[in-house]
Amino acid sequence: MSAREWLGKDFYRELGVSSDASADEIKRAYRKLARENHPDANPGNAEAEKKFKAVSEAYGVLSDPEKRKEYDEARRLFGSSGPGGFGFPPPGGGAGGVNIGDIFGAGAGGGLGGLGDMLGNLFGRRGGATTSPRGQRGADVETDVRIDFTEAVRGATLPLRLSSPATCGTCGGNGARPGTQPRTCPVCQGAGLVNRSQGAFAFSEPCRDCRGRGTVIDEPCPECGGEGVSTRTRTLTVRIPAGVDDNQRIRLAGQGEPGRGGAPAGDLYVRVHVNPHSLFGRSGNDLTVTLPVEFSELALGATVSVPTLDSKVSVRIPPGTGSGRVLRVRGKGITRRDGTQGDLLVTLQVVVPAKLDDEATEALRRYAEAVAAHDPRPEITALLRDRE
Repeated sequence: MSAREWLGKDFYRELGVSSDASADEIKRAYRKLARENHPDANPGNAEAEKKFKAVSEAYGVLSDPEKRKEYDEARRLFGSSGPGGFGFPPPGGGAGGVNIGDIFGAGAGGGLGGLGDMLGNLFGRRGGATTSPRGQRGADVETDVRIDFTEAVRGATLPLRLSSPATCGTCGGNGARPGTQPRTCPVCQGAGLVNRSQGAFAFSEPCRDCRGRGTVIDEPCPECGGEGVSTRTRTLTVRIPAGVDDNQRIRLAGQGEPGRGGAPAGDLYVRVHVNPHSLFGRSGNDLTVTLPVEFSELALGATVSVPTLDSKVSVRIPPGTGSGRVLRVRGKGITRRDGTQGDLLVTLQVVVPAKLDDEATEALRRYAEAVAAHDPRPEITALLRDRE
């Protein structure tokens, strides 16, 4: 995309957020719109596909802090109409042909420093020098997968079906109909930029004939319309590492949108959602499980079997153990790729029978009589006594 096209688009409006929106607000807005307009959810809907491309493009700029900073600064300087119709005030003093590139490309003595570099990034030049237009890195793409708890603990390899912009398979990305080739733009001679004078100023702007690309396509590709990019459905294999956290993102370098003008492709981010387990929980690298036990097992001590994700272990309960105590089984948690290993945390929870037979009831009455002298709540008893 040329600089004029870039500045002429309101990426904030595309995502439905304000210009001071936080990174999280931008991410939430993109994910909502991408899901609503995804080609898989709207087969044959050209408007939804167009909107999907637009929000992906907007997110590719606004999710990158550097790109967003350049975009905001350029729009502040030139407004949404691009540099061709700017209202930049003339510099104090001086007359004649002043090149705006010289102003923005001034060094430390000029007081504008990195502003020239920023504009150089936008217009494919530095310090006012006219060069060939720089390629544009492809936008990053984000998608979601849902996996089971066990897959998150052990890791998994999953096929990922993705509909997203990709290099056009018909033209190979050059935008021209097969059998033809783009030709060098006769206006800018392939530079992508032309010099133009406006009053006291002379400056460079993207060539209108080739839209800053440096080439002209006489016969556009029928699939991509000359863009070199089309929405395609592809299947990737993604490796989910052992110990992945819920809502964690996995980066697949170079699997995002293709770059333009020879620039590298963006990245694909796979956000992982983990289904909860019916029995086990998780705390960092540790697995957690609640084990129901009888009162007698806590009072007298016992050896009980505890399940793990793939087998079982025996756990010794010391006599006099209280309900709610957590026992640690070393090395039975989550093992990550770096070799760090968690534990299994077993929380003991006493179970009270809902109904007792006559024999059990009589046994408990005898027990209650035997421990009648023992006060299980001395602090509360003392407080109540003080309030009498």
